[in-house]
Amino acid sequence: MQAFLVHFRFAQPGWLLLLLPALMLIVLRRGRGAAAAVVFPNLSVLVSLGRQVRQSAWNFGLPLAYLALVTAILAMARPVWRNQYQSRNASGIDIMIAFDTSLSMAIDDFNFKGGTISRIDAAKQVVDDFISRRPDDRIGLVAFAGRPVSASPITLDHQWLRNSLKELRLNDRRNLGTVKESGTAIGSALSAAALRLDSRKSKSKIIVLITDGASNSGKISPLEAAAHAKTLGIRIYTVAIGTEEGRVPGSIQAFPRQEFDLPTLREIARLTGAEHFWAQQLEALESTFHTIDRLEKSDTQSHAVMDDNELFPWFVGAAILAALAAAGIMALNPAPSP
Repeated sequence: MQAFLVHFRFAQPGWLLLLLPALMLIVLRRGRGAAAAVVFPNLSVLVSLGRQVRQSAWNFGLPLAYLALVTAILAMARPVWRNQYQSRNASGIDIMIAFDTSLSMAIDDFNFKGGTISRIDAAKQVVDDFISRRPDDRIGLVAFAGRPVSASPITLDHQWLRNSLKELRLNDRRNLGTVKESGTAIGSALSAAALRLDSRKSKSKIIVLITDGASNSGKISPLEAAAHAKTLGIRIYTVAIGTEEGRVPGSIQAFPRQEFDLPTLREIARLTGAEHFWAQQLEALESTFHTIDRLEKSDTQSHAVMDDNELFPWFVGAAILAALAAAGIMALNPAPSP
């Protein structure tokens, strides 16, 4: 019943107004006629002769005639079974996220719910939220430390992408990290991300670089990689995360030090026509990605599509059958001649 209420419609409901005079005909026909002016008691025998015939015609013929009339009116109102859905055309943006998984991302200098969390966990949380807000964009993921590793191809399957993001791991003593080589190869990561975007045909291509350190590995410098990306029409948003006071534990570096290279990150963004951000707290990191979200909007159009299956032939068929049945009954059971 619920499906009927949702899908059944009349495409031209104005014709349903004809049901009002049809209803009036039924009411008038059932009304009592005028009383006889002269009563002839001696004609009772003649009346009884035609009573059965006229009663049979009324009980079957007239109801069928009214049924034919009503179904014909319903057919003119064009009953349909309507399936309606939203069609969305999106001109999305191709995005590559270059995600730093070097050992310094283990520093827990981000405040969260009264405690602290590591840089990598803060970045994962914010990037996952960023992905969820861009359903029409094709997004890929490159993890990097001493070298870049493809974690997810450019895809619209964002659930797969988010699972890949969740599985990113820093390397450990058991060598179970996403990237085994230590270091921070920013230039190589940008080159790998740009290479994946180069073959794409889209109106806009961007790289979002997330890092907490300076480039100290790889065969290409960050600025060289940025210059190459610029020739390909790729913008690079650089996001530096972490505080100046944050330090890795002694188990990772014998002489812990801060490796921020903000001037290079700013130049990468400037060179490619994008913007640079430095997030020292979780709120600032969230605000950064909201800003990128506003700056890089996809063009989307949504419109309703209605698919109507015409039902009026069934009503026309019912009207014809009812009319033929009524005519047949009337013909076989005529009213008695006066």
